[in-house]
Amino acid sequence: MSVFEQIDRVLLTAAIVLVLAAGLLLMVRIWRGPSMLDRAISLDVIAALIIAGLGAKSAVALDSFYFPIMLVLAFLGFTGSVGIARFIAVRDRPQAVTATAPSPAAAPGTGSRPGADTGSDAGSDAGPGATKEDPK
Repeated sequence: MSVFEQIDRVLLTAAIVLVLAAGLLLMVRIWRGPSMLDRAISLDVIAALIIAGLGAKSAVALDSFYFPIMLVLAFLGFTGSVGIARFIAVRDRPQAVTATAPSPAAAPGTGSRPGADTGSDAGSDAGPGATKEDPK
């Protein structure tokens, strides 16, 4: 075995060990949560780790048999991620709030009785076109 083959074996073994360690950490993330989004992202990364593991297996065996399988898994992982993202986006969409216009009597500075200004800018110029009512 040449030096390059030894380096190749060491690097492939290290890659397989790292993929397995990442898989174990992702299983912990799936188990502990805390939210559904964390679990969904972890499942997506596990799909990527399976693809990486198959790639490492192909490199160790010097076999290209798993390449079409890796492509199909990548497609399924992508479509699954998009589906989960759309589900979460629909579920977490804020409710539509209907705003009602306040009545003129409830507006600050236009109290129902003369001189009953409740706004913080009572007596100041409210801007162009604003007039102060004269109490009678």
